[in-house]
Amino acid sequence: MPPTALPLTADADAKASDAELAARAAQGDTQAFARIMRRHNQLLFRTARSILHSDADTEDALQDAYLRAWRAIGGFRDEAKLSTWLVRIVINEALGRLRRRGAQVIPLDGGVASEDDDAPDTQLADDPDRQPERLAMREDLRRLMERRIDRLPDAYRTVFVLRAVQELSVGETAEALQLPEATVRLRFFRARSLLRDSLSRDLDLATGDAFAFDGARCDRIVARVLAALP
Repeated sequence: MPPTALPLTADADAKASDAELAARAAQGDTQAFARIMRRHNQLLFRTARSILHSDADTEDALQDAYLRAWRAIGGFRDEAKLSTWLVRIVINEALGRLRRRGAQVIPLDGGVASEDDDAPDTQLADDPDRQPERLAMREDLRRLMERRIDRLPDAYRTVFVLRAVQELSVGETAEALQLPEATVRLRFFRARSLLRDSLSRDLDLATGDAFAFDGARCDRIVARVLAALP
């Protein structure tokens, strides 16, 4: 069936459940699929970036993952969470890209890489009189946080992004990554410990701002995917 956009209002779309949107998308409704993308873009971008380390590569992976989801959404069953289903697709796409370019891929349910590379970056000055104004300081901390998250061992990084940055529960993270909940808790604790070694009290200030997903990027990905739909 060719894609269609059913004439529903944006307000109605915003109130529709994931299951309702998925059912409409399975019938070829591109408006419903666009709402799904906008609703889950930040979660999926952050997940893919935790694996690929590059904004540009992540955008490309996210576009391809959405196209895979569009083709497969007829098989989605609403006993599962749509967000979890999408996370699995984007993880597989990101890991596949690493494999295709010959990068070493450590499975998320596998062992932990060496942690010898977690030496702290240059710290912000301790003298409060030398700190920039609050908004500028938050931007500096956000960038520092992103660099430090990028340097976490592979097995910890995606767990940390889903739990701390995206604020998924332990159960949701375990389901998305197909890990035992005890493993998620352990890796999250270890990731926080590694980050605190270099960020200390600034950790909680910067976490919520890490990997900001602005409106322009969201619009660009939605437009690219819609343009590529068959």
